[in-house]
Amino acid sequence: MKVCKFGGTSLANAEQIRKVCQIILNDGTRRLIVVSAPGKRYKEDIKVTDLLITFGEKLIESGQAQAEWQAVVDRYQEICSELQLPPTCIGEIIANLQKLLQWNKEDSEGFMDVVKASGEDNCARVVAEYLRTLGAPATYINPRDAGLLVSGEYGNAQVLPEAYEKLALLKEKEGLLIFPGFFGYTQEGKLTTFSRGGSDVTGSILAAAVRAELYENFTDVDSVYAVNPQLVPNPCKIKEITYREMRELSYAGFSVFHEEALIPAFRAEIPVCIKNTNNPSAPGTKIVTRRDNSSRIVAGIASDVGFCRIYVSKYLMNKEIGFGRRLLQILEEEHLSYEHSPSGIDDITVILRQHQLTKEKEARIVSRIKNELHVDDVHVQYNMALVMLVGEGMRSSVGISARAATALAIADINIEMINQGSSEVNLMFGVRAGDADNAVIALYQEFYKEEELSLGIC
Repeated sequence: MKVCKFGGTSLANAEQIRKVCQIILNDGTRRLIVVSAPGKRYKEDIKVTDLLITFGEKLIESGQAQAEWQAVVDRYQEICSELQLPPTCIGEIIANLQKLLQWNKEDSEGFMDVVKASGEDNCARVVAEYLRTLGAPATYINPRDAGLLVSGEYGNAQVLPEAYEKLALLKEKEGLLIFPGFFGYTQEGKLTTFSRGGSDVTGSILAAAVRAELYENFTDVDSVYAVNPQLVPNPCKIKEITYREMRELSYAGFSVFHEEALIPAFRAEIPVCIKNTNNPSAPGTKIVTRRDNSSRIVAGIASDVGFCRIYVSKYLMNKEIGFGRRLLQILEEEHLSYEHSPSGIDDITVILRQHQLTKEKEARIVSRIKNELHVDDVHVQYNMALVMLVGEGMRSSVGISARAATALAIADINIEMINQGSSEVNLMFGVRAGDADNAVIALYQEFYKEEELSLGIC
């Protein structure tokens, strides 16, 4: 059995849904299908999930959102009409959407989770119905009935261990199983969603539960690229990448895969293949436990902006027992999570997502660090970017840091920070946000361009 997940662009309209269903029917092992809500039909279009968010927020705010509700209905009406589905299908979807108008909105977070999840839920009903019109034995599967048990954090649900045993029973069902992504149910029966993009998480959970031979994640690109193709024209395609490399690249800004999605598949050692709905014959990118590092030392290069750093300096800091713990405790008490913490003998830097800080919170933290830790200097620097080289092969290769630093120097980019993770799978540079794109381009040319030209391996 293969588990297949189709993203929003793959299901944006009737034409795309026809492609998806043909892909499913072309391979008899594709039996468990996870669907997202319909995405954008064209560049300026609005995703169904965003239409639903607008509807939900307007209803909470004013108690009236008929126009916003109708915009959602119209999208499904158009799809059902073009697919020539029976009237009962759109009738069921409209009935489901009408229930949202009567839902208890006092628990606004819970209500918004129900609203957002309806995008995937109704899309799964459409796909199952269309497959049946083609003569395929397709069944819509409700996550509650299937046993997708999750924790109760709205918008950030986590799968519960006991869910896997229940979901494993899906492999005993006959025919095609169409499963809505993005949400599950608590043990008390309350719907909660994963974080945005969580249909990837659903697919990974199901692949692990049924011990799938492969988890195929269909999107709108032929493969994962070594670098953002908006920065470098026609970059190298990644044929094979490890879970760990993909996780690092997702964290650093790759948008192809939800950064939490790989965990269930990784733990169950289920291989993942990212494929293109619009070009299903392309081999795609395979995500595996191990790969041959000899042909490609650096798997990919990515960057992300929106970071700040808290720099702290104190003479003989390295001799002071508990200094680091007390510093991080201050951040914890101020409800801040940190990303990285490179240090020297007399100084330490803590990297944060800067959206967590307000001017008031910054002033309070700086004051606490000065007064409680008696430091020589503390200041906050905003608008940083993290640029990351990722590759399992870097562990056994000499000179990677030197090559990277030289490439950045030639590009006239100042390195604010350098950090190599303990796994030695990534090498990270902190630069000014305005230098991030040029840094990625410089590193790509250093580690890919020469091999691309001389060896023809891209």
